[in-house]
Amino acid sequence: MTQSYALVTGASAGLGTEFARQLAARGLNLVLVARRGERLKALADSLTRDYDVTVKTLVADLAQPSAPLLIEQFCDKNTLQIDWLINNAGIAGPDLLEDRDWSEQQAFFQLMMLSVTELCHRFVPAMANRGFGRVVNVASVAGRIPRSGGCNYGPSKTYLIAVSEELNLTVAGQGVHVTALCPGFTHTDFHETAGLTDMKAGMPRWLWYGADTVVNDGIRGAEAGKSIVVSGRLYRWLDPLFQSVWTRRFFRIKARPEPS
Repeated sequence: MTQSYALVTGASAGLGTEFARQLAARGLNLVLVARRGERLKALADSLTRDYDVTVKTLVADLAQPSAPLLIEQFCDKNTLQIDWLINNAGIAGPDLLEDRDWSEQQAFFQLMMLSVTELCHRFVPAMANRGFGRVVNVASVAGRIPRSGGCNYGPSKTYLIAVSEELNLTVAGQGVHVTALCPGFTHTDFHETAGLTDMKAGMPRWLWYGADTVVNDGIRGAEAGKSIVVSGRLYRWLDPLFQSVWTRRFFRIKARPEPS
């Protein structure tokens, strides 16, 4: 007999772990995917104990092109029906101009954009055929406004926003909601992993939101059929200014010329 599951990528830390907890609290069985097997197992044991749900784990690296098919085959083999798809796995990534190893750039594109698109390609049609599905693609406020910098992270999130909007327009009439979740600065281990601890310490506290708030916003937005959810009251207030043709240019942060 096929069982209904929520699939969460990047589940071993940060927003992925919080998504797993909140979905388990709603009584959903889980398929958790991440690179770190020990952390996945510890999380699965905790969720099974606390929420009495079934939790399957799969160690996979979504920076590898083979990972999405591996995930689909795992679900098919175990007759797991994916009704919720949370595309959360991600990294800060290399600098497009400064980091000269092109294979590192390709792995970033695979993880941040191609894997998300392929997982939607593999799971959304079946959701549409059943007449129910929820997809949350974790994007970012950084994808809502161009700025100088590494030229990779923000543009990759802009792509996720665009593809989520079009997917939602395409399948909403078939009972499938696709949402791009756009958090601002969020309290997770993302910045520590990316080596941005000093940056975080130097920023005002009021810019930051908890992972529980962000995830709750994403789940509620997906249930409501919103194609874009900007998380956090501050960022929801700022977002119309980011998008307005009258004010957008004031928020574009250009790089300063190097001193001669």
